[in-house]
Amino acid sequence: MALSRGLRCCQRAFAWLPVLIIALVVLWSYYAYVCELCLVTLSNPVEKVAYLTIFHILFVLFVWTYWKSIFTLPVQPGKKYHMSYADKERYENEERPEVQRQILAEIARKLPVYTRTGNGGIRFCDRCQLIKPDRCHHCTVCAICVLKMDHHCPWVNNCIGFSNYKFFLLFLAYSLLYCLYIAATVFKYFIKYWTGELTNGRSKFHVLFLLFVAVMFFVSLMFLFGYHCWLVSRNRSTLEAFSAPVFQNGPDKNGFNLGFVKNLQQVFGEEKKLWLLPIASSQGDGHFFPMRALCEAQNPLLANEEQWEDDGIDEEPHGKVTLKEISCVLTYSD
Repeated sequence: MALSRGLRCCQRAFAWLPVLIIALVVLWSYYAYVCELCLVTLSNPVEKVAYLTIFHILFVLFVWTYWKSIFTLPVQPGKKYHMSYADKERYENEERPEVQRQILAEIARKLPVYTRTGNGGIRFCDRCQLIKPDRCHHCTVCAICVLKMDHHCPWVNNCIGFSNYKFFLLFLAYSLLYCLYIAATVFKYFIKYWTGELTNGRSKFHVLFLLFVAVMFFVSLMFLFGYHCWLVSRNRSTLEAFSAPVFQNGPDKNGFNLGFVKNLQQVFGEEKKLWLLPIASSQGDGHFFPMRALCEAQNPLLANEEQWEDDGIDEEPHGKVTLKEISCVLTYSD
């Protein structure tokens, strides 16, 4: 017992190692850029002030979004998704799988749950003893069910889901800008050190290495950020990109795709002034998400709307309520 507890403590401590590595690299990059480049290498005072001002703006945004990605706890399903004591007893005492499925179906009728398992059953978590809301998944690392789970990220030692996906996207974006800015401003002095025009030995090492690290991280982050931008544009999570969500009519990879603008608003919210800040503004509470399949079921004329959106014809003037919105509201209120 004591041994297993000790192993769990070691595992938790070891999980912070990637975060510690990132923190040390960032601290070193701060020292190398501010002290060795700006204060030691640069001689023009105007250039120093300009470099340092822009650098610190990007640095604060980068650290702020990284902090929020790490320490924003993943949101778990609400109490109404947990089985009552009576339902739990009835479910556990029943040995026939088909009757167990009926019990889960009865409980799920009271909930806004529309996604299913691969065989058409209600999505149920045996470990957490709850009906999974749409887009919710169990994280084996965190040992909890996470609303709109995207993935578990070792670099933030946290589950990326409904509560912190916006922060994670902004962290990737500001990391990319941070690396790009360092690489762009350091490059001129990298050439001067490389050709021998500048000779300060200690600063030379920091400036040369700073460029290599910035370019290396920029390239890797560019692909990751691009992939997540594509996911947001399609309103998919990483898990849904690998395995399409299953609805009552079968799998549908575009089941939550409402069009580019609405997909963007689901993650960043409707207030554009908050889009670039790590402040919670995502739509909803993570338990229910508007679905294309529900809207099309209410009005078959909307079935071809995905093609219209792809062609850029799905723009609607403000102040008008569309058939799709009316049909979604009616479906959700049933």
